[in-house]
Amino acid sequence: MTSQASEPRVPVGTGQTGTRVESDSMGTIEVPAEHYWGAQTQRSLIHFSIGDDRMPTELYHAYAQVKKAAALVNEADGRLDPALAQAIAEAADEAVAGHLDAEFPLYVWQSGSGTQSNMNINEVLANRASQLLGGEIGAKRLVHPNDHVNLGQSSNDSFPTAMHIATLLAIRDHTLPQLDSLAAAIHDKAVRWADVVKIGRTHLQDATPLTVGQEWSGWAAQLRAASSRLERSLEAIGELAAGGTAVGTGINAPAGFGEAIAAKLAELTGLPLRTAPNKFAAQASLDGIVAVSAGLRGVAVAAMKVAGDMRWLASGPRAGLGELKLPANEPGSSIMPGKVNPTQQEAMIMVCLQVIGEDSIVAAAGAQGNFELNTMRPIIIDNVLHSARILADAAEKLRIFSVEGTELDTERIASHVDRSLMLVTALSPHIGYDRAAEIAHKADAEGTTLREASLESGVSAADFDRYVDPASMVGDPRADVERS
Repeated sequence: MTSQASEPRVPVGTGQTGTRVESDSMGTIEVPAEHYWGAQTQRSLIHFSIGDDRMPTELYHAYAQVKKAAALVNEADGRLDPALAQAIAEAADEAVAGHLDAEFPLYVWQSGSGTQSNMNINEVLANRASQLLGGEIGAKRLVHPNDHVNLGQSSNDSFPTAMHIATLLAIRDHTLPQLDSLAAAIHDKAVRWADVVKIGRTHLQDATPLTVGQEWSGWAAQLRAASSRLERSLEAIGELAAGGTAVGTGINAPAGFGEAIAAKLAELTGLPLRTAPNKFAAQASLDGIVAVSAGLRGVAVAAMKVAGDMRWLASGPRAGLGELKLPANEPGSSIMPGKVNPTQQEAMIMVCLQVIGEDSIVAAAGAQGNFELNTMRPIIIDNVLHSARILADAAEKLRIFSVEGTELDTERIASHVDRSLMLVTALSPHIGYDRAAEIAHKADAEGTTLREASLESGVSAADFDRYVDPASMVGDPRADVERS
């Protein structure tokens, strides 16, 4: 389980107003006194106030875990005073629990290594830890952001470590469970409607029959397969760059630090984490998280198919296919009274398009590694976490507000089956393909039923009724549904 603080031991807040002076290697700068961040955070806010896109809070929650793990490992090895280590760990717990979210204001568009976000959390935890120890914040603080909070680390290895943890937690705790619940709800409908015969469609044209349950079982199986591929992709980001420091050599980190911090992070988060066997690859590339993004894209492709099919099948109610009756969640038009639209499906399709687009950005950014570092990290983690979140949310809303309340128009379904010309496929083995095609064209041209055209073409009523039985043309629907 993720370590969290229930309530801060000392109420969170600097207790100051106005501004205070903070300093870094470039000199002094004024910062808002009510906040815990320091000089480098303030400089980033000035130089990179681009748009309204802020770094995801989930990243900072994961980063706090990294800082806590580092403090505890450094304490255990005698490199960090126990009082300082415990104060950093307590401050990190507060960050994980969301008590410090207002202290992480930086924009996505910053240093591509994530250095400014690393220093943001270093400064915040240093000031908060100093406060917890009874000391001052700012220039006279007891805990230093670089010497203590960042001990044994670099932005170059800690930022990708936080990226991996944030992504693993988001997908494990939110995305995969919501996808599983959506697939289960669809499967439940497939079981319920396993024996309802309907007409199939290929190329958007009538095809041979299947059952509603078989069709829905395909949707459930498609979603589950995509979710499984996404889950398998997480294996690669269980490897952590921590311990590689600047370029992968581990300079300024003690021997075994990578293994120790990975083990501590696994303990803190409950995730299957391990140190990356080659830190040069772990820091120069982001191939693992690119693969996860591709997994999210795969889910989007599957979810778009399901939402699109539902939308088509619910078209109408009078002039469309009209086989599905979707829940009416809100008025569909500001000018047409009584109109109801498939809005949950439309929202899902838009989400899926967004995810597919974000994956393209992630892939392009992942290809921007140069020598010992990929410097496109902020845009990658912002897009991956956004994709994971909106896919999960859209899956939840589609399930609750549409799938679970969807019903069938059985009369319309039966009418489509009765009027279908492709039932002639069942006659083909008995009268030949060409003659069967002639009957189908005759019925279509004359606007008659397939049965009428068959009888006029010399097929006996007994033979037609024996061979053209839609229920016998769908295989074993119960078995098919259970396999989904």
